[in-house]
Amino acid sequence: MSKVENIDCLIIGSGPAGYTAAIYAARADMNPVMYQGLQPGGQLTTTNEVENFPGYPDGVTGPEMMMQLQKQAERFKTDVRSGFIGKVDFSGPIHKCWSEDGTEIHAKTVIISTGAAAMYLGLESEQKYLKMGGGVSACAVCDGFFYKNQETVIVGAGDTACEEAHYLSKLCSKVTMLVRRDEFRASKIMEDRVRNTPNIEILVNTETVEVLGDDMGVTGARVINNKTNETMDIPCTGFFVAIGHKPNTDIFKEFINLDETGYIKYEKPGTSLTNVPGVFVSGDAADHVYRQAVTAAGTGCMAALDAERYLSALEG
Repeated sequence: MSKVENIDCLIIGSGPAGYTAAIYAARADMNPVMYQGLQPGGQLTTTNEVENFPGYPDGVTGPEMMMQLQKQAERFKTDVRSGFIGKVDFSGPIHKCWSEDGTEIHAKTVIISTGAAAMYLGLESEQKYLKMGGGVSACAVCDGFFYKNQETVIVGAGDTACEEAHYLSKLCSKVTMLVRRDEFRASKIMEDRVRNTPNIEILVNTETVEVLGDDMGVTGARVINNKTNETMDIPCTGFFVAIGHKPNTDIFKEFINLDETGYIKYEKPGTSLTNVPGVFVSGDAADHVYRQAVTAAGTGCMAALDAERYLSALEG
């Protein structure tokens, strides 16, 4: 028979949202238990430099920032555990969750902070420079500053790709936008915006063959026209991918209301409430608009405060 733990607060997933929720929940004597998930620290652990999070005037690496947040959560006695939650049952008043090692957890409150994973092209060269931190990124707002007055390439054809290309155009000397088909998926207003920006060049029917580079980082992109099979090399120091994100919410879909893409729906705008009483959400598992560390941290705070109020009402 599996071991059963009864706790007040379970936090599923780490990162800025999860750790902030843990800090607030622990300081409120909720004795939170956190399972870090498959990627402890979340997406920021793949970010080499973080310069836009308040309180770090000289910047900080993503992994270092996550270690500091973990230490802060543990300082207030958060039980931080490696591993992940693989199954949940939110059908009754007690929220049942199972960890990978078979532990059955009965939690009065659950805070979902599982985040979302950026989708990449899957090229070996792309992954090489992504891991190196040398020129591949899925967030122009996060990393665009590092390519000021340089040439960049962005892949994508939706609203997000257009928005990020336009953002990069204000910083970079040139932005080359690679569109796989002969038309955009973006809204007309967003398409017109990039088409009318002088330093954005749009290449349609174009796919990436390889991200080029050296030991220092990215130096260019080899692309192919999928109509003519003609290849060409585009010089660039930054290669941005904007083809979407996948929220890590599959294990909740039987119980939690999700949108068509898989993001968790807020039951009440301006809160962290889901459709299941006692289950709250923070960070990129619900946020498909901002997707920033600082906004994730803010929603982690909200989730912990909402969970504390829920517990108080139960005990009152």
